[in-house]
Formats: sequence, C-alpha cells, structure tokens
Amino acid sequence: MAVSRNRSLRGATPIPGCTSLKRRGALSKRDPMRAALVLLSGGLDSSTTLAVAIEEVSGEVDALTLDYGQRHEREMAAAKAVASSLGVAEHRVIRLDLEQIGGSALTDRTIEVPLSRTLEDISEGIPSTYVPARNTIFLSYALAWSEVSGADCIYVGATAVDYSGYPDCRPEFYQAFQEVARLGTERGVAGRPAQIRCPLISLSKAEIVRKAVELEVPLALTWSCYLGGRNACGRCDACQLRLKGFKEAGVEDPIPYERYPEWYP
Repeated sequence: MAVSRNRSLRGATPIPGCTSLKRRGALSKRDPMRAALVLLSGGLDSSTTLAVAIEEVSGEVDALTLDYGQRHEREMAAAKAVASSLGVAEHRVIRLDLEQIGGSALTDRTIEVPLSRTLEDISEGIPSTYVPARNTIFLSYALAWSEVSGADCIYVGATAVDYSGYPDCRPEFYQAFQEVARLGTERGVAGRPAQIRCPLISLSKAEIVRKAVELEVPLALTWSCYLGGRNACGRCDACQLRLKGFKEAGVEDPIPYERYPEWYP
C-alpha cells in the first residue's frame, strides 16, 4: 500500500459537497476524513480522473485499485506509479477473484482477447472483454470505503464516447448507482450520501488526452493494453482507442508499442 501526500494542481477550485466531512460534522468513530476517493486502474482515463479530482476538491484524495484477477499485473504497477506520482493521501489495492466467475476475456484465459478489430467494429456491440458487473462491484467497494473514510465524492473514469460499449460505462448506470448510495448506506440515510462523479463521461479520447496533458498526468506511467507484454500490443480495443485519442489530440503517446494499427499515425 503506497502512501503519499497530495500535490496542488494549479489553483484548485473546491466543488460544493466534496469538501471534507470533518468541516461539517462527520459520522462518529471514523478514520481521518477525506474529501474524495478515486477508482484508479492505472489507465489513461482513471489516471486523468485522479488528476481532475485533485484539481477540483479542497481536501485530501484517496485512490482505490481493485486487483480482480485480470490477465496481467501491469495495471497494478501502473496504478501504484501514478498514485505515487500524483501524490494521493492513501492508495489501497484490494484483491478480488473474479476469475471464479469468468465470462470475460480479461478473467478467463480460454476466451480470446479481440485483436486488430476496426474502429467501426469496436464501436458496435459488447465485446468479450466486458467483465460481468465489474463496475458495480468496484463501486460497491469504493462506496464501502467512503463510508469509513468520509469521502464526500467517489470519482470514476468512465467514458461513454470512444469506448467499447460496456453497459456499466453509461451515464444512466452511474445515475442509478447514486440512488444505491442514497438508499443503501448509513450516510445516505443521514441525508449526505457520497456523490458519484464521472468527469470524463462525455469526453472523447482526444479530449481526455488534452485534459491529461493540461493537468500534467504522467502519461508514460499509464497502461491501457489488455495484454501484459513488455510493450503495449497496439492491436486490442483498449490500445486502439487510446492511440486514436492521442492521434486526434495531436499528442505523441509516450508508451512503447509492439506494433501500430494501419491507420496510425
């Protein structure tokens, strides 16, 4: 578990409702209060979301990474490196075992990861890399920790533009989970549920890249590839969407690739 202190990102503007509960009467018998909690996978989107949270809130920010039994450990290493670089108050990595459930190319090695699909194909349907109910599970862990830490906001790096069609990345899913936070937690019953924030939900990958550059996200430390080789594969959906974003943003992706799609650069 990596622990470091927040850094300031260019004159942060506090968001109402995301200041520390310590300032307005916290629930009793809780750990030192935090302003926000960010679900951090180590990828481009979640790393940018972490930087946004640090920029926006006026208190300390924690990060939560779920090691759920995916194909490789590169995501874990990237998440730890990004959390350390951006300076979170606390970074926790919790081990889950979604391999026992399977049903996804990311948790079941008998299911192939789709490679070299066209961007048009990527934008249609739900691919085999969808992990059943993953974001529901992740948000449940984040919601539980926020009850203990007092985090007013839970930040999620979901995007519904330039994405792989996962049903748990849509705005209506997060709106529904906000109701879960309101109805199913002690804080919700008390009238102050944690707020679910998805600052990238309507941004294209190019816009996310530009935001990452603006907030000085350590892009060279991030990892998006579904495979765990020495270099990113350049062929899976995640690599192609990432490269599309960098190309359209006019920014060079600093991580190395085994190969590039025919349409890049």
